[in-house]
Amino acid sequence: MMFARPSLFASGLALLASTLMAAQPLAAQSVLRDAETELLLTDMAAPLVEASELEVGNVELVLINDGSINAFVAGGQAIYVHSGLINEAGSANEVQGVLAHELGHITAGHAVRFNERTKAATNISILSLLLGVGAALAGAGEAALGVIAAGQQAAVGSFLSFNRDQEASTDLAGARYLSGAGISGAGMIKFFERLRNNEIRAGYSQADEAAYARTHPLSGDRIQVLRGLLEEDPAWDAPPDPALQERFLRVRAKLYGYLAEPRRTLAFFPPSDTSIPARYARAYAYHKDAQIDLALGEADALLAAEPDNPFFLELKGQVLLESGRPMEALPPLRRATELTRSNPLIAGILGHALIATEDKANFAEAEIVLRSSVQKDRFNPFAWYQLGVVYAARGDIPRARLASAEQLVMNRRYPEALQNAQAAEAYLPYGSPDWIRAQDITLQARAELERVRDRR
Repeated sequence: MMFARPSLFASGLALLASTLMAAQPLAAQSVLRDAETELLLTDMAAPLVEASELEVGNVELVLINDGSINAFVAGGQAIYVHSGLINEAGSANEVQGVLAHELGHITAGHAVRFNERTKAATNISILSLLLGVGAALAGAGEAALGVIAAGQQAAVGSFLSFNRDQEASTDLAGARYLSGAGISGAGMIKFFERLRNNEIRAGYSQADEAAYARTHPLSGDRIQVLRGLLEEDPAWDAPPDPALQERFLRVRAKLYGYLAEPRRTLAFFPPSDTSIPARYARAYAYHKDAQIDLALGEADALLAAEPDNPFFLELKGQVLLESGRPMEALPPLRRATELTRSNPLIAGILGHALIATEDKANFAEAEIVLRSSVQKDRFNPFAWYQLGVVYAARGDIPRARLASAEQLVMNRRYPEALQNAQAAEAYLPYGSPDWIRAQDITLQARAELERVRDRR
């Protein structure tokens, strides 16, 4: 967890538990999918990815539903961004500072080295435990406890020192990528200042004597080092991109309205605030609170300002669809799909609306829309489920089972995924692309089930 608040560990056991959880960061977290947010994150990261000499299309930005102020890399070329980070950041430039830092972890291969170092720390702990047991068997009980405690402390110290060194080097890499992209590093400094203020409010010591027990360098030290570099960079005074900042404010408000309790959203964005971000947040709050007319009123006000904004059209279509009016949802969703050149997430909602009309005349269009959606983005279990409904309605049970297997394996329901994939494979044309895909899912589900058994 690369931007997690600095932690103080009481023992090696706490360290090992924390590293085990960090190795599987998505196990208890859900991914948020939103076309507008994903496009914004991609556009914010693109110049930084180019500056890091990675390929833009190979770096994935994933939004996690987690209120903590965090972003992290867990292997490969994917950056996981917590919704809490978007909510806390004051500008697009601040988020770009975080993304630059995370790119530094990717280019340095820190996820792999993290696992290696975790194993090394574990080995130190195990060795000290064995030595302690040997001392105990020899009758030196107090010495045994001392050996075990010393070993645990050595494991903790070794791991935390390694992690602090990684973070410090990654800060410098992030500064280079901001400079190479011509983006001001002021946002990076501002974000570290936010972290420092949060640490102080939470009661975490900034004293040097506590530094050895931290996963990250002291925020004050990081600010001091980075400020010296970034303020001398020609890009320091580069003006922020106003269009990017406006998009950020809209997405931040949208996520707030979607995730927060409606009463909190309405208190933070009262009806007297007629700005676009405020209307965006209130539309989602009203929709969550089943105040459909008010939600549609906000959506219509947004569309009055920007009639061809695909994300405002998507919002109106979603409100209509989820309030039981799928036929009325079709025009705005069709237009949103057209304007975004069939963005897979928006197209998936359109496919759902076409099916929800319960008019079989719409199912052919739904199949076309949904097949296009999953071809562009296979990792969309909702679209796969809807496509399975279309196949089942026309009696194509093998492909319905294959679509079910696709969404089940993404939801880690491996026994059911295996069952559906095997049933699909048995009746699909031998050697066809769908038959091959059913085989792939069968192999994946079996491998995951064996991995679960091995862990037990």
